[in-house]
Amino acid sequence: MTHSPPAMAQTIAALSIILVLGALLRPVMQRLRQPAVTAEILVGIALGPSLLGLLPGDLPGLLFPDETRAALTAIAQVGILLFMFLIGWDIDLGRLRRSGGTVAALSVASIAVPFATGCLLALWLHGSHSSAGGQPVDRTTFMLFVGTAMAITAFPVLARIVADNRLGGTTVGFLAVAAAAVGDIIAWCMLVAVSVMAVSGGYSHLLSVAGWSVLAVLVLALVVRPLLRRVLERAARAGRLTTVGLPVVAAGVFAAAWTAQWIGLETIFGAFAFGLAVPRTVRPAVKEALEVPFQHVSGLLLPVFFIATGLTVDVAGLGGAGLTEFLAILAVACAGKLAGTMAVARARGLGWRDSTLLGFLMNTRGLTELIILNAGLSMGILDTRMFTMMVCMAVVTTGMAGLVLPRQTKRRPASPALVSDGAPEVPVPGGATAARQDADPVATAQ
Repeated sequence: MTHSPPAMAQTIAALSIILVLGALLRPVMQRLRQPAVTAEILVGIALGPSLLGLLPGDLPGLLFPDETRAALTAIAQVGILLFMFLIGWDIDLGRLRRSGGTVAALSVASIAVPFATGCLLALWLHGSHSSAGGQPVDRTTFMLFVGTAMAITAFPVLARIVADNRLGGTTVGFLAVAAAAVGDIIAWCMLVAVSVMAVSGGYSHLLSVAGWSVLAVLVLALVVRPLLRRVLERAARAGRLTTVGLPVVAAGVFAAAWTAQWIGLETIFGAFAFGLAVPRTVRPAVKEALEVPFQHVSGLLLPVFFIATGLTVDVAGLGGAGLTEFLAILAVACAGKLAGTMAVARARGLGWRDSTLLGFLMNTRGLTELIILNAGLSMGILDTRMFTMMVCMAVVTTGMAGLVLPRQTKRRPASPALVSDGAPEVPVPGGATAARQDADPVATAQ
């Protein structure tokens, strides 16, 4: 009989603990009208130094030693890459361009205002977080990263909240999902720019990263995209989507992620870009045959990411000064999103109630924010204290929408005056649309 190495056995045991605790807490949080991401990140925080670490002995270290955490991070990375691929694949840029002036105005305002206020806050915070991992943090990079993190709206989580509260066929539901989808594109482009600044070791290296990034995009658009169309259509005709199409696309996701890492960017950008490159004209059977397995794998592995993130959070270590900074971060995050969104909504004819609901929906950050914060931690832009405060902000802002939305939302059809250009359907992860009330936009239930 062969025996698994101790580190592998420890990782398997940790996986079991993570999945069981997440499954137990998820129904409790759903009764409180909270998305699954809230339950899973709270499990991670509880298992880390914030709660379990307060007990005698190093219990977090015993349950999750360094080698186990490294293995969990690698496992979670697979789920994140597949998730980012699905996000990219489900964004139809052509349809979003036709979604109307109100959506565009909301997207810009809900990003510009919190970005500006976040940058101003970062100027104050940088003095206390000017180094990470023993290395100095450039003030401009720190400021732009915090501003970008403040501007994020978690498109997948928001789509799920819209569906759960039966807002899919309403003006508020449509505008929230459509504006978040457009905003995700803008936010990821902003984050790419900040990442290039963070990893560049000088002007020449900055140009090198930018040049290779442009070349990679051109290869994806001009070479990979048409090649994928041929491969997938032939596989569909031959009935070999599972045996040929699935491994080809999965290999493409991981290859694009590796390419982004080689260029000097985070792997998530490569997976997202590959999702955008997959042709939208492939027959529906292709999308269904490939998307469902990816959703299942990603949905199984994402809780590992959430809980691994929570293990890094040390709320107890913030102290009084950290609490003050956290409250400032939370106030700026909420005020920026609410002010930017509500101002445009009111100007476009929505009432105060709908404008407020829309503002809280756009304030949802969830999974997307956690992915970005982990990237900031790995790039050395955020120290662990700043990371902890930003994660706590993401959890609180994600939970706000479920508490503010009315329990019995009456379905009010989307107003033609606000949903212009005849585009009432906006794609959301999982192939559903925002205009379908009873759809389940996020199969992975983030």
